[in-house]
Order: sequence, then C-alpha cells, then structure tokens
Amino acid sequence: MTADVVRLRPPMHRVSPRARWYWTAKAAVLWIVLLVPQVIWWFADDGGDLPHVVVGVAWLVLAAVHLAVMPQWRYRVHRWEATDTAVYTQTGWLSRQRRIAPISRVQTVDSERGPIEQLFRLANVTVTTASAAGPIKIDGLAAKDADQLVADLTTRVGHTIGDAT
Repeated sequence: MTADVVRLRPPMHRVSPRARWYWTAKAAVLWIVLLVPQVIWWFADDGGDLPHVVVGVAWLVLAAVHLAVMPQWRYRVHRWEATDTAVYTQTGWLSRQRRIAPISRVQTVDSERGPIEQLFRLANVTVTTASAAGPIKIDGLAAKDADQLVADLTTRVGHTIGDAT
C-alpha cells in the first residue's frame, strides 16, 4: 500500500483575465485616495508651486507604473489548481507564495463576491484547513469557475475519510 505523495509545485490554472481589470480598479481607488491630501495641500499652501509640481509628478509616475505593471505581473504569477488529493495556489507580485492543502485537511470551502467582484463577474474562494498559516485564498476567479471549484471541492472533501485536523 502506498501513500499519496503531495508535492509543492506550480499550480496549473490562471485566474480570470478580468482579474487584471479588477486589480487595476482597486489600485486606482488607492491612488485617488492618495491624491486627496495633495489637492488639499495645494489649495492650503501659500508657498511656491515647485514642491507641488515635484510631488504631483512623482505621484503621477508612481501611479502610472503601479497601475500598468502590477495587474499584469500578478496575472502572470497567480495560479491555482484542485486535484483529487490537494488544493494548490501561487500568489503575489513582489514576493511569491505557494501553498498546498491536502484534501484530507480541508475543513470548509467558501465563495465570496463583493460589489467590485460582481462588477467584474469574479469571485474569491477560501479553503480553510487546520493549518496555523491560515486559509488558502484563490482571488480573481471567474464566477462560474468559482462555483464549479466550490462544488468539486465540497464533493471531494465529502468523500474523504478523516477529520480534517
């Protein structure tokens, strides 16, 4: 009798291509929030225009680079896969994290669609295990893929012998 060997490896599937637009929209909101103090400073300051121009140009360059690079980079890195024996994820854009959860350790499988995700027809799946590292999150899935993944994992976990601890 041989035990199934679960190895940490790159997952097979990419998230939805729409996730790039979702990440861009979320980042744009952050950059707009960061613009508000600059606008207030501009109108409240009686000093010269040079500091405002320098800060404004720096803001513009950083925002443009972040909004252009980050979503594309994350899309290339973010991957997921669910097999009969494990759930695999790879996330990050500045640093990468690979996680694996054997099906026998899965306790719950949840799906979430916030208002912005619904706008982009995306969903997030959270796989909770007994791990101290916390749950495994798969963000940016097409809503139909998330529904299918939740259904598949629920079936697999239901057929697994053990107590998921």
